[in-house]
Amino acid sequence: MYLYTPDEIDRERAHHQAVIQGAGDLDVKRIGNLGELAFEQFCREYLPVEMWEWENEEAVRRCNPESFSGHDFEVFGYEIDVKTSRDVSAFRPANLLENDPDDDIIVMVWHRDNEDALILLGWERTETLESKVKTQEAYSGEEPEKLAHLAARPMNELHDIGPNTAHLNQKPENPFSSGDRVAKNGDGDGSVAVVVEVLPPEKNTTAYGQEMDGEAVNVAFPNMLDDGPGNWREIHPAKLASYCDDQNIKLYTYKHTNLEYPENPFTPGDYVIKPDYEDPDLAVVLEVTGDSDEDREISIAFCKHLEEEWGEQPYVLPADLRSRCDEAGIKSYSYDYDELSFEHQF
Repeated sequence: MYLYTPDEIDRERAHHQAVIQGAGDLDVKRIGNLGELAFEQFCREYLPVEMWEWENEEAVRRCNPESFSGHDFEVFGYEIDVKTSRDVSAFRPANLLENDPDDDIIVMVWHRDNEDALILLGWERTETLESKVKTQEAYSGEEPEKLAHLAARPMNELHDIGPNTAHLNQKPENPFSSGDRVAKNGDGDGSVAVVVEVLPPEKNTTAYGQEMDGEAVNVAFPNMLDDGPGNWREIHPAKLASYCDDQNIKLYTYKHTNLEYPENPFTPGDYVIKPDYEDPDLAVVLEVTGDSDEDREISIAFCKHLEEEWGEQPYVLPADLRSRCDEAGIKSYSYDYDELSFEHQF
Protein backbone atom coordinates (compact mmCIF):
# COMPACT_ATOMS: atom_id res chain seq x y z
CA MET A 1 0.00 0.00 0.00
CA TYR A 2 1.11 3.55 -0.64
CA LEU A 3 0.24 6.79 1.15
CA TYR A 4 -0.44 9.96 -0.80
CA THR A 5 -0.73 13.31 0.98
CA PRO A 6 -2.23 16.05 -1.22
CA ASP A 7 -0.80 19.53 -0.85
CA GLU A 8 -2.82 22.75 -0.97
CA ILE A 9 -2.43 23.09 -4.74
CA ASP A 10 -3.72 19.54 -5.27
CA ARG A 11 -6.72 20.13 -3.02
CA GLU A 12 -7.71 23.40 -4.66
CA ARG A 13 -7.34 22.02 -8.18
CA ALA A 14 -9.28 18.87 -7.34
CA HIS A 15 -12.15 20.96 -5.97
CA HIS A 16 -12.20 23.65 -8.64
CA GLN A 17 -12.10 21.11 -11.46
CA ALA A 18 -15.15 19.45 -9.89
CA VAL A 19 -16.91 22.84 -9.89
CA ILE A 20 -16.01 23.51 -13.52
CA GLN A 21 -17.09 19.98 -14.46
CA GLY A 22 -20.53 20.78 -13.07
CA ALA A 23 -20.51 17.66 -10.92
CA GLY A 24 -23.77 16.85 -9.19
CA ASP A 25 -21.89 15.81 -6.05
CA LEU A 26 -18.83 18.02 -5.58
CA ASP A 27 -17.50 15.92 -2.71
CA VAL A 28 -17.53 12.72 -4.76
CA LYS A 29 -15.92 14.36 -7.80
CA ARG A 30 -13.28 16.15 -5.73
CA ILE A 31 -12.20 12.99 -3.94
CA GLY A 32 -12.21 11.17 -7.26
CA ASN A 33 -9.80 13.77 -8.61
CA LEU A 34 -7.57 13.32 -5.57
CA GLY A 35 -7.58 9.57 -6.16
CA GLU A 36 -6.37 10.14 -9.72
CA LEU A 37 -3.65 12.45 -8.44
CA ALA A 38 -2.58 9.74 -6.00
CA PHE A 39 -2.31 7.11 -8.74
CA GLU A 40 -0.49 9.55 -11.02
CA GLN A 41 2.15 10.01 -8.32
CA PHE A 42 2.47 6.22 -7.99
CA CYS A 43 2.94 5.86 -11.75
CA ARG A 44 5.54 8.60 -11.77
CA GLU A 45 7.47 6.89 -9.00
CA TYR A 46 7.36 3.28 -10.17
CA LEU A 47 6.36 2.92 -13.84
CA PRO A 48 8.24 3.91 -17.01
CA VAL A 49 6.80 7.28 -17.98
CA GLU A 50 6.51 6.43 -21.67
CA MET A 51 4.26 3.48 -20.83
CA TRP A 52 1.43 5.21 -19.00
CA GLU A 53 -0.87 8.12 -19.75
CA TRP A 54 -3.27 10.05 -17.53
CA GLU A 55 -6.35 10.90 -19.58
CA ASN A 56 -7.41 13.76 -17.31
CA GLU A 57 -3.98 15.29 -16.61
CA GLU A 58 -4.55 18.59 -18.43
CA ALA A 59 -8.17 18.85 -17.29
CA VAL A 60 -7.15 18.64 -13.62
CA ARG A 61 -4.01 20.78 -13.99
CA ARG A 62 -5.92 23.55 -15.75
CA CYS A 63 -9.26 22.93 -14.01
CA ASN A 64 -11.09 22.32 -17.27
CA PRO A 65 -13.97 19.91 -17.91
CA GLU A 66 -12.91 16.35 -18.68
CA SER A 67 -13.46 14.81 -22.10
CA PHE A 68 -15.58 12.04 -20.54
CA SER A 69 -13.14 9.29 -21.43
CA GLY A 70 -14.36 5.87 -20.31
CA HIS A 71 -11.23 5.36 -18.21
CA ASP A 72 -8.77 7.46 -16.18
CA PHE A 73 -5.38 6.00 -17.17
CA GLU A 74 -3.83 3.78 -19.79
CA VAL A 75 -0.93 1.72 -18.42
CA PHE A 76 0.99 -0.80 -20.54
CA GLY A 77 -1.95 -0.67 -22.97
CA TYR A 78 -4.52 -1.56 -20.28
CA GLU A 79 -7.45 0.75 -19.54
CA ILE A 80 -7.48 1.61 -15.83
CA ASP A 81 -10.14 3.28 -13.74
CA VAL A 82 -9.37 4.66 -10.27
CA LYS A 83 -12.05 4.13 -7.63
CA THR A 84 -11.78 6.27 -4.50
CA SER A 85 -13.96 5.74 -1.45
CA ARG A 86 -14.10 6.22 2.32
CA ASP A 87 -16.33 3.13 2.55
CA VAL A 88 -14.15 0.06 1.98
CA SER A 89 -17.20 -2.02 1.16
CA ALA A 90 -17.10 -0.26 -2.21
CA PHE A 91 -14.07 -2.44 -2.95
CA ARG A 92 -15.93 -5.73 -2.68
CA PRO A 93 -15.73 -7.56 -6.05
CA ALA A 94 -19.46 -7.38 -6.77
CA ASN A 95 -19.63 -3.68 -5.95
CA LEU A 96 -16.67 -2.87 -8.16
CA LEU A 97 -18.14 -4.76 -11.07
CA GLU A 98 -21.54 -3.17 -10.66
CA ASN A 99 -20.05 0.32 -10.85
CA ASP A 100 -17.40 -0.27 -13.51
CA PRO A 101 -17.56 -3.48 -15.55
CA ASP A 102 -15.91 -2.19 -18.74
CA ASP A 103 -12.29 -1.31 -17.87
CA ASP A 104 -9.39 -3.76 -17.85
CA ILE A 105 -8.12 -2.92 -14.36
CA ILE A 106 -9.50 -1.11 -11.33
CA VAL A 107 -7.25 0.65 -8.81
CA MET A 108 -8.65 1.11 -5.31
CA VAL A 109 -7.89 4.20 -3.21
CA TRP A 110 -9.17 4.77 0.33
CA HIS A 111 -9.33 8.27 1.83
CA ARG A 112 -9.61 9.73 5.29
CA ASP A 113 -12.66 11.74 6.29
CA ASN A 114 -10.90 15.10 6.00
CA GLU A 115 -9.17 14.10 2.73
CA ASP A 116 -5.70 14.88 4.10
CA ALA A 117 -4.36 11.44 3.17
CA LEU A 118 -5.23 8.73 0.68
CA ILE A 119 -3.99 5.13 0.62
CA LEU A 120 -3.60 3.12 -2.57
CA LEU A 121 -4.91 -0.21 -1.35
CA GLY A 122 -4.26 -2.24 -4.49
CA TRP A 123 -5.60 -3.15 -7.93
CA GLU A 124 -7.39 -5.99 -9.66
CA ARG A 125 -8.19 -7.10 -13.21
CA THR A 126 -11.87 -6.87 -14.08
CA GLU A 127 -11.86 -10.42 -15.45
CA THR A 128 -10.52 -11.65 -12.10
CA LEU A 129 -13.30 -9.80 -10.30
CA GLU A 130 -15.85 -11.49 -12.54
CA SER A 131 -14.38 -14.89 -11.72
CA LYS A 132 -14.40 -14.16 -7.99
CA VAL A 133 -18.03 -13.05 -8.07
CA LYS A 134 -19.09 -16.18 -9.97
CA THR A 135 -17.15 -18.40 -7.58
CA GLN A 136 -18.67 -16.75 -4.54
CA GLU A 137 -22.17 -17.10 -5.93
CA ALA A 138 -21.69 -20.73 -6.92
CA TYR A 139 -19.79 -22.14 -3.96
CA SER A 140 -19.41 -19.74 -1.08
CA GLY A 141 -22.95 -18.77 -0.29
CA GLU A 142 -23.21 -15.74 1.91
CA GLU A 143 -20.02 -14.43 3.47
CA PRO A 144 -19.75 -14.27 7.26
CA GLU A 145 -21.33 -11.06 8.47
CA LYS A 146 -18.10 -9.84 10.05
CA LEU A 147 -15.70 -10.97 7.30
CA ALA A 148 -16.15 -9.61 3.78
CA HIS A 149 -13.80 -10.33 0.90
CA LEU A 150 -12.13 -7.26 -0.62
CA ALA A 151 -10.40 -7.35 -3.96
CA ALA A 152 -6.81 -6.14 -4.07
CA ARG A 153 -3.47 -7.12 -5.51
CA PRO A 154 -0.45 -5.26 -4.08
CA MET A 155 0.30 -2.02 -5.88
CA ASN A 156 3.94 -2.96 -6.53
CA GLU A 157 2.77 -5.91 -8.64
CA LEU A 158 1.32 -3.55 -11.22
CA HIS A 159 4.64 -3.22 -13.01
CA ASP A 160 4.69 -7.01 -13.52
CA ILE A 161 2.04 -6.72 -16.25
CA GLY A 162 4.40 -4.60 -18.35
CA PRO A 163 7.81 -5.23 -19.92
CA ASN A 164 10.83 -5.76 -17.72
CA THR A 165 12.19 -2.21 -17.55
CA ALA A 166 14.08 -0.16 -15.01
CA HIS A 167 11.81 1.69 -12.59
CA LEU A 168 13.03 5.23 -12.15
CA ASN A 169 11.74 8.04 -10.01
CA GLN A 170 10.31 10.43 -12.59
CA LYS A 171 8.94 13.04 -10.22
CA PRO A 172 9.58 16.67 -11.15
CA GLU A 173 12.85 18.05 -9.84
CA ASN A 174 12.10 21.73 -10.14
CA PRO A 175 11.50 23.58 -6.86
CA PHE A 176 8.84 25.99 -8.07
CA SER A 177 5.11 25.91 -7.44
CA SER A 178 2.14 27.81 -8.82
CA GLY A 179 2.07 31.37 -7.52
CA ASP A 180 5.82 31.64 -6.90
CA ARG A 181 7.56 34.80 -8.08
CA VAL A 182 10.55 34.12 -10.32
CA ALA A 183 13.05 35.94 -12.52
CA LYS A 184 15.53 34.85 -15.14
CA ASN A 185 18.86 33.70 -13.73
CA GLY A 186 21.54 36.37 -13.61
CA ASP A 187 19.33 39.10 -15.07
CA GLY A 188 19.42 41.84 -12.47
CA ASP A 189 17.03 44.00 -14.47
CA GLY A 190 14.74 41.14 -15.52
CA SER A 191 11.00 41.35 -14.99
CA VAL A 192 9.41 39.44 -12.16
CA ALA A 193 7.07 36.69 -13.39
CA VAL A 194 4.47 34.49 -11.73
CA VAL A 195 4.61 30.69 -11.99
CA VAL A 196 1.31 29.55 -13.47
CA GLU A 197 1.96 25.84 -13.93
CA VAL A 198 4.77 23.37 -13.50
CA LEU A 199 4.76 20.93 -16.39
CA PRO A 200 5.35 17.22 -15.81
CA PRO A 201 8.81 16.15 -17.06
CA GLU A 202 7.42 14.19 -20.00
CA LYS A 203 5.49 17.25 -21.25
CA ASN A 204 8.52 19.52 -21.69
CA THR A 205 10.32 18.05 -24.65
CA THR A 206 10.06 21.29 -26.63
CA ALA A 207 9.81 25.00 -26.00
CA TYR A 208 9.57 27.50 -28.86
CA GLY A 209 10.13 24.58 -31.22
CA GLN A 210 13.43 23.74 -29.55
CA GLU A 211 14.23 20.55 -27.71
CA MET A 212 14.46 21.30 -23.96
CA ASP A 213 16.96 19.50 -21.76
CA GLY A 214 15.21 19.81 -18.42
CA GLU A 215 11.84 20.54 -16.91
CA ALA A 216 9.63 23.39 -18.03
CA VAL A 217 7.73 26.01 -16.09
CA ASN A 218 5.00 28.18 -17.59
CA VAL A 219 4.95 31.74 -16.27
CA ALA A 220 2.90 34.86 -16.87
CA PHE A 221 3.94 38.44 -16.28
CA PRO A 222 1.93 40.52 -13.81
CA ASN A 223 1.17 43.33 -16.27
CA MET A 224 -0.48 40.80 -18.61
CA LEU A 225 -2.40 39.22 -15.74
CA ASP A 226 -3.52 42.72 -14.72
CA ASP A 227 -5.21 43.10 -18.12
CA GLY A 228 -7.55 40.22 -17.30
CA PRO A 229 -11.15 40.77 -16.20
CA GLY A 230 -10.57 40.33 -12.47
CA ASN A 231 -8.09 40.82 -9.68
CA TRP A 232 -5.88 37.77 -10.19
CA ARG A 233 -4.20 38.35 -6.83
CA GLU A 234 -7.41 37.19 -5.17
CA ILE A 235 -7.36 33.90 -7.09
CA HIS A 236 -5.76 30.88 -5.44
CA PRO A 237 -2.49 29.98 -7.23
CA ALA A 238 -3.88 26.51 -7.99
CA LYS A 239 -6.49 28.20 -10.22
CA LEU A 240 -4.10 30.48 -12.12
CA ALA A 241 -3.65 27.95 -14.93
CA SER A 242 -7.43 27.77 -15.32
CA TYR A 243 -7.74 31.56 -15.25
CA CYS A 244 -5.03 32.07 -17.87
CA ASP A 245 -6.49 29.35 -20.07
CA ASP A 246 -10.00 30.83 -19.85
CA GLN A 247 -8.81 34.38 -20.54
CA ASN A 248 -6.22 33.50 -23.21
CA ILE A 249 -3.45 35.11 -21.20
CA LYS A 250 -0.12 34.38 -22.85
CA LEU A 251 2.21 32.05 -21.00
CA TYR A 252 5.97 31.83 -21.43
CA THR A 253 7.88 28.59 -21.06
CA TYR A 254 11.23 28.49 -19.28
CA LYS A 255 13.57 25.70 -18.32
CA HIS A 256 13.36 25.61 -14.53
CA THR A 257 17.13 25.84 -14.11
CA ASN A 258 17.03 29.19 -15.92
CA LEU A 259 14.83 30.68 -13.22
CA GLU A 260 15.50 31.84 -9.68
CA TYR A 261 13.62 33.48 -6.83
CA PRO A 262 14.09 37.27 -7.15
CA GLU A 263 15.43 39.32 -4.28
CA ASN A 264 12.67 41.88 -4.80
CA PRO A 265 9.53 39.96 -5.82
CA PHE A 266 7.01 42.80 -5.53
CA THR A 267 5.03 44.43 -8.34
CA PRO A 268 2.31 47.14 -8.32
CA GLY A 269 -0.97 45.75 -7.03
CA ASP A 270 0.55 43.24 -4.60
CA TYR A 271 -0.91 43.06 -1.11
CA VAL A 272 1.74 43.44 1.59
CA ILE A 273 2.28 44.04 5.27
CA LYS A 274 5.20 45.20 7.38
CA PRO A 275 5.60 42.05 9.48
CA ASP A 276 7.62 43.57 12.30
CA TYR A 277 4.56 45.57 13.39
CA GLU A 278 2.51 43.89 16.12
CA ASP A 279 -0.78 44.29 14.22
CA PRO A 280 0.20 45.34 10.70
CA ASP A 281 -2.30 47.03 8.40
CA LEU A 282 -2.84 45.64 4.93
CA ALA A 283 -1.27 47.73 2.17
CA VAL A 284 -1.06 47.63 -1.62
CA VAL A 285 2.09 48.28 -3.66
CA LEU A 286 1.82 51.42 -5.78
CA GLU A 287 5.22 51.49 -7.38
CA VAL A 288 8.50 49.59 -7.54
CA THR A 289 11.45 51.85 -8.33
CA GLY A 290 15.04 51.13 -9.26
CA ASP A 291 17.59 49.67 -6.86
CA SER A 292 19.24 52.95 -5.97
CA ASP A 293 21.06 52.79 -2.66
CA GLU A 294 19.62 56.17 -1.69
CA ASP A 295 15.94 55.40 -2.34
CA ARG A 296 13.56 52.95 -0.83
CA GLU A 297 12.32 50.68 -3.59
CA ILE A 298 8.67 50.10 -2.71
CA SER A 299 5.91 52.71 -2.44
CA ILE A 300 2.71 51.53 -0.77
CA ALA A 301 -0.66 52.87 0.32
CA PHE A 302 -2.68 51.40 3.16
CA CYS A 303 -5.91 49.72 2.10
CA LYS A 304 -7.88 51.38 4.89
CA HIS A 305 -7.02 54.77 3.36
CA LEU A 306 -8.13 53.57 -0.08
CA GLU A 307 -11.43 52.34 1.39
CA GLU A 308 -12.00 55.69 3.09
CA GLU A 309 -11.65 57.41 -0.27
CA TRP A 310 -13.16 54.89 -2.69
CA GLY A 311 -15.42 52.70 -0.55
CA GLU A 312 -15.01 49.12 0.59
CA GLN A 313 -13.00 46.66 -1.45
CA PRO A 314 -11.87 49.11 -4.11
CA TYR A 315 -10.01 47.64 -7.07
CA VAL A 316 -7.98 49.91 -9.27
CA LEU A 317 -5.81 48.61 -12.08
CA PRO A 318 -2.25 48.42 -10.71
CA ALA A 319 -0.93 50.59 -13.55
CA ASP A 320 -3.31 53.38 -12.40
CA LEU A 321 -2.81 53.10 -8.65
CA ARG A 322 -0.03 55.68 -8.33
CA SER A 323 -1.83 58.39 -10.32
CA ARG A 324 -5.23 57.69 -8.73
CA CYS A 325 -3.75 57.96 -5.23
CA ASP A 326 -1.97 61.20 -6.14
CA GLU A 327 -5.19 62.67 -7.55
CA ALA A 328 -7.13 61.73 -4.41
CA GLY A 329 -4.41 62.96 -2.08
CA ILE A 330 -3.95 59.53 -0.52
CA LYS A 331 -0.65 59.41 1.31
CA SER A 332 1.95 56.86 0.25
CA TYR A 333 4.86 55.44 2.19
CA SER A 334 8.20 54.05 1.04
CA TYR A 335 10.02 50.98 2.29
CA ASP A 336 12.91 48.75 1.35
CA TYR A 337 11.64 45.53 -0.21
CA ASP A 338 13.11 43.40 2.57
CA GLU A 339 10.93 45.24 5.12
CA LEU A 340 7.73 43.91 3.52
CA SER A 341 6.14 40.50 3.04
CA PHE A 342 3.19 39.26 0.98
CA GLU A 343 -0.23 39.15 2.62
CA HIS A 344 -2.14 37.10 0.06
CA GLN A 345 -5.87 37.70 -0.31
CA PHE A 346 -7.00 34.44 -1.92
